[in-house]
Amino acid sequence: MSGFNRSFHLLRRTLSPVVTPRATITAKPPKHHLSVADQTIAMVILFACILVPSGWVMANLEEYKKR
Repeated sequence: MSGFNRSFHLLRRTLSPVVTPRATITAKPPKHHLSVADQTIAMVILFACILVPSGWVMANLEEYKKR
């Protein structure tokens, strides 16, 4: 009977909602405002750094398979 009570207690704990404390996040205005051009350049560089190497691998996949 104690095994049943223990398993029921564990089941009840998994079904009950978990209360997580709220994070105290405070936001301030930015110190340096970025223009739209700066943001665009940053995003293009970010995507190029990710997509160019993967594109290179995909373009040369047959050569890599032969090795």
